[in-house]
Amino acid sequence: MRPSKRERQNLLQETIHENPFITDEELAEKFSVSVQTIRLDRMELAIPELRERIKTVAEKHVEDEVRALPIEEVIGDIIDIELDESAISIFDVKKEHTFKRNAIARGHHLFAQANSLAVAVINDALALTVKVNIHFTRPVKAGERVIAKAKVRRQQWQGDRTIVDVKSYVDKELVFKGEFEMFRSSQTSEGEKV
Repeated sequence: MRPSKRERQNLLQETIHENPFITDEELAEKFSVSVQTIRLDRMELAIPELRERIKTVAEKHVEDEVRALPIEEVIGDIIDIELDESAISIFDVKKEHTFKRNAIARGHHLFAQANSLAVAVINDALALTVKVNIHFTRPVKAGERVIAKAKVRRQQWQGDRTIVDVKSYVDKELVFKGEFEMFRSSQTSEGEKV
């Protein structure tokens, strides 16, 4: 039996509170209603659309965390970061990011998302890309959402260098992977680079 409108809206609020990155389409499927019904419910409840929710969460969590570059210089929206550990960003591919003739994303946008995430995850005021080994595993099209995940390889820290692995996905399909060798200027109290 379907819940009443009031029950659905209460469940909608709880669901979005638990997962602010859930899409209207996923909510519509979860509650067996149309996307339009979800949008109307969100409007009544004054819940912003996904893009605004991502931005709000990212700004609260990330603004004070990122040291190596201003947050507005990161390509994509960082939604989670733990300095010198891992980070996640979202990039929505729009028409202006693609080649006109085939609607495939230009590679430099995917690289820029991954590279800026690799810089952002470094806990240092100065982090620069030294060397990169990348692979594009499948084309990305306009309208797709790219989720990049960066992971710092602690055991690989040597001198002033840190290795950051970045993998980018559309849904759960790998579309890009890169190994970023990053220069950093400072050290932790343990003698390792920060």
